[in-house]
Amino acid sequence: MTIYKRVLGDEFHRLHPALQRRYELLDGSRFEGQGVMRTIEGGPKWLLPLFTLGGRWKLLFPERGEHIPFTIRNIRRTGNDGQEEIYWERIFHFEKNKRYFHAVMSLDKKRNIIKDYLGEPPIVYSDLSFAVSRDGGLHITSERQRLVLGKMEIPIPKPFQGAASVTESFNEKHQAFEIKVVVENPLIGTLFSYEGEFTRVDIPQS
Repeated sequence: MTIYKRVLGDEFHRLHPALQRRYELLDGSRFEGQGVMRTIEGGPKWLLPLFTLGGRWKLLFPERGEHIPFTIRNIRRTGNDGQEEIYWERIFHFEKNKRYFHAVMSLDKKRNIIKDYLGEPPIVYSDLSFAVSRDGGLHITSERQRLVLGKMEIPIPKPFQGAASVTESFNEKHQAFEIKVVVENPLIGTLFSYEGEFTRVDIPQS
């Protein structure tokens, strides 16, 4: 049972079967997919230096565009604390370079939320709330956030947070996963967003 099945409980079975398979990692200890992001957009241009800096942590990037090839990999593994964690590797293949949006997720059993450490090495922490929509899609929202500075974690006041909203569903017609990610700030508005689709890639058996 993965951390996602644990956090959703009985609601997990309301997910579309393809999403259940994806988030329970029924094909083994990892999921790999590839597709295209129809749009990648950002906020005000004066934030571009911050996004450029974020590239050092494989978290943010300044490029924007349309029809950008995309790959995703989720790996189920055991963390240094002995608990299960899921490594998220998201790569956007722009014409001149590759950009990354990496994270490591684990379960806080006491609070029944997903802990999300963003970046590599981690630079931002966020609590994540998971819910299942009426059509069997998955909706993820960020809650409390902290700035990670080595072993120190400093709470980020709400006016300075980047609140994330993620919607993932399965398109029966295309036989593909649909994804939409929006990161917003209460003062600035949309900071970063992307949406598109991807399909599972068969992983050769070793």
